[in-house]
Amino acid sequence: MNCGDSILWDVVSDCDSFRIYYGPEFISNALDEWAYIRGIKLHFIRPGKPVENAYIESFNGRFRDECLNQNWFMSIEYARQVIEEWRIDYNQERPHSSLGDLTPNEFFRLEEEKALVYSIY
Repeated sequence: MNCGDSILWDVVSDCDSFRIYYGPEFISNALDEWAYIRGIKLHFIRPGKPVENAYIESFNGRFRDECLNQNWFMSIEYARQVIEEWRIDYNQERPHSSLGDLTPNEFFRLEEEKALVYSIY
């Protein structure tokens, strides 16, 4: 992986493992090498068992229904623009009932603040 590597690494630098879908897009030498170099273990869910990764399955369905199926992408640049706009809305503008009606960004900030308070004691 090259173009998104630094962005992805910023997000997962504290992780030591990933649970991922056992699909062809995730079974690659590039992903395996990327994880190996960083000491990240890849844990694949069992084929035909999407409930083992229910949160991402829910997210994938929402992303497909609200973004991918609603747009006709005529170029990679346009796809990137539309997906980025959807991502910003999903993470910064839209409250999630599973997070106590907070946006993911608000929830993350509160969790960081809690961790900071607990680390002081």
